[in-house]
Amino acid sequence: MAGEECKALVDALNKTTACYHHLVLTVGGSADSQDLREELQKTRQKARELAVATGTRLTVALRDRGLAGEERAEFERLWVAFSGCLDLLEADMQRALTLGAAFPLHAPLRPLVRTGVAGSSSAIAARALSTRSLRHEAERDFDAADLQELEREVLLVGEMINDMEMKVNVPRWTVQARQAAGAELLPTAGPSAGGMAGAPRSGPCDPGKALAATLFSAVLLAALALALCVAKLS
Repeated sequence: MAGEECKALVDALNKTTACYHHLVLTVGGSADSQDLREELQKTRQKARELAVATGTRLTVALRDRGLAGEERAEFERLWVAFSGCLDLLEADMQRALTLGAAFPLHAPLRPLVRTGVAGSSSAIAARALSTRSLRHEAERDFDAADLQELEREVLLVGEMINDMEMKVNVPRWTVQARQAAGAELLPTAGPSAGGMAGAPRSGPCDPGKALAATLFSAVLLAALALALCVAKLS
């Protein structure tokens, strides 16, 4: 039961960290906005909550000396996956901090990436999004406050990683994977896949067939050349 709960937490943390990674890549681009910064804030807070819950449960499980061998191996695999998620989360938070400082939302008051679109469409967009614009106008210091909070959270995640390594010693190179690398990218086995897998593979090309194909091609080219000559003479 504890193993299934930890696996569910690690899967949720993995998805949340991947989502945060994709969001960070858009900071400073044409899709950057206060909505994006707020979504980044919510996503990283969710990731930190999942990281704390996952680390607590995995630490309790791995420090249990009565844990069976196979069960301990499974928890160690979850621990390695959890460590990888934390490393990626810390790196993306540092990237978000750097990009957020380099591309503030309200200064300068110009597009971060010029798309070539010009004109007086800003007034129409402002009327269409009046409620959201007014709320954002009242929160113009949101990005500055968020960057300060993000800087503090980066330090907290780094402390979490150090504390985690002090409590549980699981060298990553000693943990064996249950499947080959890239196995999840292979097509799932089905009726069609099974039929294809059971079909014998064709061997090397038959020399006799290759020679016949070459002679046929030569005859065809000769006939084509003769037809062209006849056409020119006539």
